Amino acid sequence: MAAAQAGRGSRSARVYGPSLTAVCLAPMTVLLGVLFYLPVGAFLARSFLVDGFSTDVYADLASRPIFLLIFLRTFRTGIIVTLVALVLAYPLAYAMARARPIVAGVATAIVLLPLWTSVLVRSYAWTVLLDDRGVINDILVGSGLLHAPLRILYTETAVWIGMVHILLPLMVLPIYSALRAIPTDLPQAASGLGASPRAVLRHVVLPLSLPGVFAGVVIVFISALGFFVTPAILGGPKTLMISTLITQQATSLLDWPVASAIALVLLVITMAIVMAVGRSLSIERLLSI
Repeated sequence: MAAAQAGRGSRSARVYGPSLTAVCLAPMTVLLGVLFYLPVGAFLARSFLVDGFSTDVYADLASRPIFLLIFLRTFRTGIIVTLVALVLAYPLAYAMARARPIVAGVATAIVLLPLWTSVLVRSYAWTVLLDDRGVINDILVGSGLLHAPLRILYTETAVWIGMVHILLPLMVLPIYSALRAIPTDLPQAASGLGASPRAVLRHVVLPLSLPGVFAGVVIVFISALGFFVTPAILGGPKTLMISTLITQQATSLLDWPVASAIALVLLVITMAIVMAVGRSLSIERLLSI
């Protein structure tokens, strides 16, 4: 009797499970379709609708070296910011995961605190620090380490510093969450079997934390590619990024097809890079090393 009821319950779960999931996802799917996919699709389609269907806009982009230069600068900035944020975030997240609950809570609050401040405010704060007569140069010159102020503001270095500072919490939190999810008995068992701390970190902790690493890398990299305020404030016109270029084409020059084409190229390249990084960071592949 009980077995028959259990069988009927499992069959009903198989029958109604997918349909119930579809019903639950339908409102969000419609909302995303109306508010996101439809406007973005209409915007991206404008690059092909110039006097009928045409790809002349893309041919024009390929023939102008300035666009290639801006693309390369943007992706170089995104890669550098992502790598620096990863190098800084992983040790911090690892220390937070191993700390006592009170210390970990305080550290998490400190990491989250910058997110409560506007990106615009944080970017202008870095202009005060990095200016020729700013706090950093005053300390370096006053201590005798430098004889003249170091020019940092309105350079790519200033853009990298500001973007790493702003995006660092978005790298720390996913890695910290993945490290916290690792059962504590696994590293202890590896140590008990004679593994050194370095071996435990490389063969146990690091592979199991890869989902958090991948999530942090994707979030930071995509966010870095779309940054607009910080490069404009800290870098100036010499460090023009793709997001700024799209804004100029759409609002100042009113060249919507070119803006749409740049956005579509950026989207395709970003998706390709994210898929390649996801494959290279797969757990199975790293476990086989």
